[in-house]
Amino acid sequence: MSTHEGTGLTVGEMVAENPSRARVFEHFGIDYCCGGKLPLDEACAAGGKDITVVLDALHKCEVESSAGSHKDWLQESMTSLVDHILTTHHAYLREEFPRLTKMTNRVAEVHGERHPELPKVRDAFAALRDELEQHMQKEEQVLFPMIKQLDSGATAAAGHCGTIENPIRMMEHEHDNAGDALGTLRTLTGGFAPPADACNTYRVMLDSLAKLEADLHQHIHKENNILFPKALAAEKQVVQ
Repeated sequence: MSTHEGTGLTVGEMVAENPSRARVFEHFGIDYCCGGKLPLDEACAAGGKDITVVLDALHKCEVESSAGSHKDWLQESMTSLVDHILTTHHAYLREEFPRLTKMTNRVAEVHGERHPELPKVRDAFAALRDELEQHMQKEEQVLFPMIKQLDSGATAAAGHCGTIENPIRMMEHEHDNAGDALGTLRTLTGGFAPPADACNTYRVMLDSLAKLEADLHQHIHKENNILFPKALAAEKQVVQ
């Protein structure tokens, strides 16, 4: 499929099918993780993007990545994807949070007088860190074990939560909150662009926030658009 125009696929499904498309959507500012349930035409309209330009970029992306070796998570087990999320994305966040906390605090302290947005950046990041740390704990202690239980063929994965749909809805809601926080950070920093008077620490902080945003987009996408639909489908099959 080279264009997906009129196919009814959502942008999240398009990235699930070919992860390299994420870069195209990121370039055009199209949300494929929290907003991944929109079809391409609606996502383009919502962001004020010309769909023909986006489609052309997607086609070029497919040509360039046709011989690529992207992992097809749609074909992997839920357990494999959970383990990947834990060792790749959760581990990354736990390593990056303390580092970025020190940098956002330091940059706000040193440059905040000339750049009054920096204390807001510090506070927005601190709130994002707090929410995501709690979020990851809930996934690791509640939702992911349920998903692995379903993947093993167990019939009682839902447990005290009733259906797995309940914790999934909660996680998706928290993903939306994280997406909003990322949007706030991007707006406050002018798209993570360093001002002329930025010192090296200031520039590294902005670069690190941009990389955090990119990783969280991939992280949330893999859960919202691949793992969670797989889990819901598996539960439905078990209870039938």
